[in-house]
Amino acid sequence: MQDRTQRTTEKKSGWRGSLAKGERATKNALRSAINRPLIGIAASSSLLWAPSAFAQDSAAGGVSLLQAFFIQRNPRTGEIEILGSLIVWLLLAMSVASIALIGVFMRENRREAVIPPHLVKEVRALSKGGNKEAVLRLSREETSYLAKVLKSTLAECEFGRAAMIRALERSSEEYTAERLRRVETLNIIGSVAPMIGLFGTVYGMILAFSEIVASGGSPDPVGLAAGIGTALTTTFWGLVVAIPALAGYAFIRNGVDALTSEASLLVDDLVNHMRAGQD
Repeated sequence: MQDRTQRTTEKKSGWRGSLAKGERATKNALRSAINRPLIGIAASSSLLWAPSAFAQDSAAGGVSLLQAFFIQRNPRTGEIEILGSLIVWLLLAMSVASIALIGVFMRENRREAVIPPHLVKEVRALSKGGNKEAVLRLSREETSYLAKVLKSTLAECEFGRAAMIRALERSSEEYTAERLRRVETLNIIGSVAPMIGLFGTVYGMILAFSEIVASGGSPDPVGLAAGIGTALTTTFWGLVVAIPALAGYAFIRNGVDALTSEASLLVDDLVNHMRAGQD
């Protein structure tokens, strides 16, 4: 009997222990199930708030792209540096003007404007028949480079071939120089822009050294960097203006030289087909 009673007591204590372990396991599972979403929410909220906090910090202490490249400010007072900003905006205006001029000059000096294919075709057909009056009348109706040179050349046809060749050389040089003078504007912009940028560089360095003198040899890094920043920004914009302007000038000038030489040779060939009465 005692053995049975002892076994029953041990079984009850084992069941109680099992129940207690089960309750503890259930509570731990519930706690982990509750804590995991909370941890995920906290992590997600921290990720969502981090970019905005970073943006606020950068907005509070950083320098915007507009301020760095377009508007120069005094780091102490926050006022706009008039001269530095004027240099930058002057260079920006020159950049817009040079790009617009490149487009205009490329349109004016394309092949269709210098040597119109339809004019070449008609003049060759008329020159084979020796119809000088028709060729001269046709050249007067056109405004292209080829038409101007042809008109000046044929105007001397009654004085012989030698006079026509002289008129050809004189008119081709004149009209070529006229076109190149217009394109020379790009060369001027490309040459002056780095000088304006260098002026801004000198001005920025003056600001930087003035900061050193005003602080007695221990300048504020922010004030010193502002002067150097002005120097580098104006140099940057000077190069931005000069590089496309000079490249466009060289490209267009070479095109003008090639097309005007081709037009002069074409007129000379037409003169050979329409020999004057006196050789």
